[in-house]
Amino acid sequence: MSGVPEKAVAYAPEADASGVGSPEAGVPVRGPSAPAVPGAAVPEHDAPEPAAPEHGTPERAAPEPPVPGPVGIDELLERVRAGYERIGPAEAAEAAAAGALLVDIRYAALRERDGLIPGALVVERNELEWRLDPRGSHRAAEAVGHDLRIVVVCNEGYASSLAVASLRQLGLHRATDLTGGFQAWRAAGLPVASPPPA
Repeated sequence: MSGVPEKAVAYAPEADASGVGSPEAGVPVRGPSAPAVPGAAVPEHDAPEPAAPEHGTPERAAPEPPVPGPVGIDELLERVRAGYERIGPAEAAEAAAAGALLVDIRYAALRERDGLIPGALVVERNELEWRLDPRGSHRAAEAVGHDLRIVVVCNEGYASSLAVASLRQLGLHRATDLTGGFQAWRAAGLPVASPPPA
């Protein structure tokens, strides 16, 4: 055992097949204060701790925001309408006279049955965003800019509110809708034109 101080070497019994050591056959091992013996296994309790990450302890990722729960249509309408001011039939007529664009999104069967608002732009609901986006390649000639005052008209004033929310997301910040829809317009005695013959 050259190079290793005698007092640093202890002899432990070599275990036989039963697990009981034999004091006659000794195996040199490290004592509690003995220096390391080259090639000797390091006991588990003496093993060095894992090195810390090079750049310190990594930060934990921020928790994901909770997924919103389901919302009923009535609550959704309240939320949407809280973001803008709706107008009635008389105000809609005045806005049209001042240059606002009335947009009729009723489907064809209702227009044929009840008639049209003179001067209103007829746009099917499923085409609305494409026709009114001032940057869109399929925009209507009337979609001249994001400052355009738009009054959306549906049959009774429900679908029009959701349409307004969509238009405002496109940047049409002056979009609003007609409270009560076409039925309120007609009930107020405002002009109604007959649909063109099919």
